[in-house]
Amino acid sequence: MPDTLPNGTPEESVPPAAIISTPVSDDRAQSLEAFKAKLRNAGLYQPASNDTAASHDDITLLRFLRARRYDVDKAQKQFSDTEAWRKQHNVDELFRTFEANEMESARRFYPRWTGRRDKAGLPVYVYRLASLDAPLRKELESVPSDRRYQRIVVLYEAMTRFVLPLCSHLAAPTPVSSVTTIIDLEQVSLSAMWSLRSHLQVASTMATANYPETLSTIAIVNSPSFFPTIWNWIKTWFDEGTRNKIHILGKDPGPTLRLLIDERDIPQSYGGQLPWKFEDDPDLDDAIKKAIGEMPKGPVLFVDGSTVKILG
Repeated sequence: MPDTLPNGTPEESVPPAAIISTPVSDDRAQSLEAFKAKLRNAGLYQPASNDTAASHDDITLLRFLRARRYDVDKAQKQFSDTEAWRKQHNVDELFRTFEANEMESARRFYPRWTGRRDKAGLPVYVYRLASLDAPLRKELESVPSDRRYQRIVVLYEAMTRFVLPLCSHLAAPTPVSSVTTIIDLEQVSLSAMWSLRSHLQVASTMATANYPETLSTIAIVNSPSFFPTIWNWIKTWFDEGTRNKIHILGKDPGPTLRLLIDERDIPQSYGGQLPWKFEDDPDLDDAIKKAIGEMPKGPVLFVDGSTVKILG
């Protein structure tokens, strides 16, 4: 019998490599143009001109439309709220000036990119909760809450401004706007999950509000017997669309993960061949190495096929 989600979704519902951004249909293209017009009239968007790029690319705008099922008015409300949030937290300046060593250290507490992609070209992230052991949780708790929040923002900026554009470049002409995530709950106690709940909730709710539709498939592996208990906390952090992307794969996730990800790009711990652990830096695949050489440290952008260092 397959493992199931608390909402009854069976394991077999995890789609194979069909989770890929598809070309925009005529109806959705019209929605995108209507969205741009409303944003422009509200002073929230500037189209490209002869010497400047558009203020926001189509991939970003489409994420907001998808999050609101192409309801242009609702998408505008979320977009406007996000722009206000970005100004409130001075996000562009925060990312530009964030210290590289602190940024790299902060990666230990959040989902990490393996340096690999799934069959659809989406970057594969892993979050191993047991790696946040007691000493590391104590270190996390010693960081003021506002600085923890800023770290989360900076890491999401790194994902949307470097990792996703890089993967889009390699998958061209198909845009890549979301990530595939493996969440590993092996050896995680209920008390550890309880102590991390606020940390996890802040990250989840911030991302849902301000980085919509950046999560594709979320595969939970090695779930403990008490998972239905923690699901009652977790499910309130996400909207329905995100909840429907979460799948429980149990103790032997390899066969299902291989539907989504080539075996060579799945970490060995999850039934693949990649000798990568959560504590490791990204292990870049050959195409990514050819594009960028080595993984850069600190705040960087990927623009027009090249890595761009940000001067703090």
